[in-house]
Amino acid sequence: MPGVESTINEVCSKLDQAGQSHLSSYLRGISPQSAQESLLAQISTVDLDELKDLIDRYITNPEPEATPGTISPAPCYFIDGSGSRGPWDRVEYQIKGEQLIREGKVACFTVAGGQGSRLGYDGPKGCYPTSCVNEKPLFQLFAESIRANELKYGCTVPWYIMTSPLNHEATVAFFESNAYFGLSGDQIMFFNQGVMPSLDAENGQVLMRDPMHLATNPDGHGGCFKALSVSGALDDMKRRGVEHVSYFQVDNPHARVIDPVFIGLHVYAPDSSGEFSSKMVAKASWDEKVGVFCSVDGRTEIIEYSDLDEKLAKQTDADGRLAFNAGSIAIHVISVAFIDRVLSDPDARLPYHRALKRVPHFDLAVGRVVSPETNNAVKLEKFVFDGIPIASQSIVVETDRVEEFAPVKNASGTDSIVSSKQLQSLRAARWLSAHGVSVPMNNDGSVNATIEICALTATCSDDLKGKELPASIEPGSTVEL
Repeated sequence: MPGVESTINEVCSKLDQAGQSHLSSYLRGISPQSAQESLLAQISTVDLDELKDLIDRYITNPEPEATPGTISPAPCYFIDGSGSRGPWDRVEYQIKGEQLIREGKVACFTVAGGQGSRLGYDGPKGCYPTSCVNEKPLFQLFAESIRANELKYGCTVPWYIMTSPLNHEATVAFFESNAYFGLSGDQIMFFNQGVMPSLDAENGQVLMRDPMHLATNPDGHGGCFKALSVSGALDDMKRRGVEHVSYFQVDNPHARVIDPVFIGLHVYAPDSSGEFSSKMVAKASWDEKVGVFCSVDGRTEIIEYSDLDEKLAKQTDADGRLAFNAGSIAIHVISVAFIDRVLSDPDARLPYHRALKRVPHFDLAVGRVVSPETNNAVKLEKFVFDGIPIASQSIVVETDRVEEFAPVKNASGTDSIVSSKQLQSLRAARWLSAHGVSVPMNNDGSVNATIEICALTATCSDDLKGKELPASIEPGSTVEL
């Protein structure tokens, strides 16, 4: 077919210019034609014009990490109504945020590309049974919370879910088999995360996974902006009149999918440009493994825990509290206009991060799979939080750890399904206690009961006002509301 031959010639020319002559020679020699076309399609998804520059920047002539400038704690809006720039009125911003929700200007965006393998679960992490009584999957918990907000504010909340090539079909099938958990199928849009080719760490050559597939890796949660655009999700948001997305990751059942106070601050706070805002919790300890919000040369950004100097991490203020105390929980509000700017403005694009990894690959020279004993490949990925310093003015808002951070990352220990279920009961106990319900507690502060409150009953403590509640909870009992 002349059309295919012409395309192959064009792609091979670009491969040669990008230093990938090994791949162009291999592509030309593949047969049958269907196999050749399959590999051609994979190669065509790679930005070959960008690839040469990336290889030069991250492999051939890697730039040293920039030395941070003057680092100080990031300014924050604190739970108690105080703030680095003065007191603020929670009720005022809640009212403003609620109006934006009612007007349909806010959508939910969940990053859900991961598998549940670390939890011993064979399937998408969002399908993992998580709630402490009914073992509802994470996706159901979010869906019920979205529906509760729709009923509260009289609107439709679109939901965008970024999957990965590994779990996309299983995720979509899971929603279909569960009737979208009470939501409408046309308000949910699933789309794939992008991938990057894995590159030989010495010469930048694109590696092959096997004779017919490129070796690739996810392009990081920072790739979500491009994925939103390529999938058509960004256009869908504009068509619906969505102006801001509530961003959260799939492994946190306590993520408040829509928070009117946070949204109100994001859009209307005097020191916010309404582009990119973030939530934080007070760190549990100086060495907790979370990114830390800092002000670097006057601009807010996240410094990874491993990159924050230990002296700074241990630094305390006049009251003996950690000075660098703002831990990131990967919850943000991001404007659609900002996403557009990052995609269109070369000066606003997110940077790549370079990671050295050990990648088994099909060696074209010897015709077999090679399993290296040391790191042999560079994986490039983007982080969504690198958008924070790009925003004209970015704010950080404190929230309570029990209220909004109960991650399910491990099978046991810290941030596990065990600790998450304990936090779920503890949050429910707090809500009930605030309305006069007697809840049995253990000496260590945990709840002597298992309590689950469905989001359709309440998405926050205030939603329990006027509800019929028990006078007390029996020790050791299991309660569902």
